[in-house]
Amino acid sequence: MLGGIARGATRIEGFLEGEDCLATLGALRSLGVPIARPAPGVVEVQGVGPDGLKGCTQALDMGNAGTAMRLFMGLLAGQTFDSTLVGDSSLMRRPMERAAVPLRLMGAYIETREGRPPVHIRGGQRLQGIDFSMPVASAQVKSAVLLAGLYADGETRVTEPAVTRDHTERMLRGFGVDIRREGATAILRGGQPLTGARVAVPGDFSSAAFFMVAGSIAGAGELVLEDVGLNPTRTGLLELLLAMGADITVTDRRDDGPEPIGTLIVRPARLRGIEVPEHVVPLAIDEFPVFFVAAACAEGPSLLRGAEELRVKESDRLAVMAEGLRALGVEHELLPDGMRLAGRGGAGPVFRGGAVDSHGDHRIAMSFAIASLQAAGDIRIADVANVATSFPGFADLARGIGLSLEAV
Repeated sequence: MLGGIARGATRIEGFLEGEDCLATLGALRSLGVPIARPAPGVVEVQGVGPDGLKGCTQALDMGNAGTAMRLFMGLLAGQTFDSTLVGDSSLMRRPMERAAVPLRLMGAYIETREGRPPVHIRGGQRLQGIDFSMPVASAQVKSAVLLAGLYADGETRVTEPAVTRDHTERMLRGFGVDIRREGATAILRGGQPLTGARVAVPGDFSSAAFFMVAGSIAGAGELVLEDVGLNPTRTGLLELLLAMGADITVTDRRDDGPEPIGTLIVRPARLRGIEVPEHVVPLAIDEFPVFFVAAACAEGPSLLRGAEELRVKESDRLAVMAEGLRALGVEHELLPDGMRLAGRGGAGPVFRGGAVDSHGDHRIAMSFAIASLQAAGDIRIADVANVATSFPGFADLARGIGLSLEAV
């Protein structure tokens, strides 16, 4: 997206060819951005400049990508043309007002259907920088406001109630934008040009998370995960697993562009239950489904509170994980904002065999696949097609480290 509105060419290496990213490419092409894919994992974007995007008569389809929809809301709020954003059945149920509200405060004209997509954005609005304090920690909302801030008069300030991932701020700097941080506030001035850049995308920490847990609850062996992104605003699960007694070593730490990366060496360990610290919740928000698998395998209880955000992801991840854990015989208590798990580690297989429904949520499906490492029987997971949205090679990689997975 940043390459599309930059001046000059941007080369992206390590591009994830998942459906969410491909939906983003498709939307940018519809907006008139020339994009080439000269080799697997490589994308070349010819930037059209900040005012070079062109209106599209058809709705822009975000597929399952909630991040793409909310960020495009910010990017398109300051354009001269009208836009409509839609998605798949899951995305069409997700809340969009959290991003629309601050954008309207900037002068954008945005309509939703009872707070959900489709999102209609009227072009030609003059945006004004605002000082916005987010009521809920959300990197997507922060990013949407910052992208709109590029097109706003004056200064845009976004203050977050807790630390959230800062990929957008890092990437803006990489494209030459002067964005600064004052405590919990990100600040940028509107009207700044972006310059095309080379972007090396590190291995995704959220994808690595499944294998971090797999290596921790496996019976034997060492698992090496290379070139994983170690942005400190993303590595909450690593902090939690180490607190649980996981045997994970971080080596070869280095910076590749704006993002830190490194290698994780994971060995089996006897995990113990923990209470998740409140400050870690936004740093591990996407990893809690697989954290629940680790907690079920730990010795002693684990408790998560303050994670209401999980109820408005691709599914209600608290309710859906609770449903699946119940089907597999895991003792737990579902809470309005989290979950309490008893923890049965050290007492033989943790999960019994059974059938679970992922409700079309890629992270739920992959989490229960990892649970099979500590299951007494087969686990049958329904509605798994959306794994391709974020991790199209998951099944092959999982089989490569010894999981017995079969698509039926």
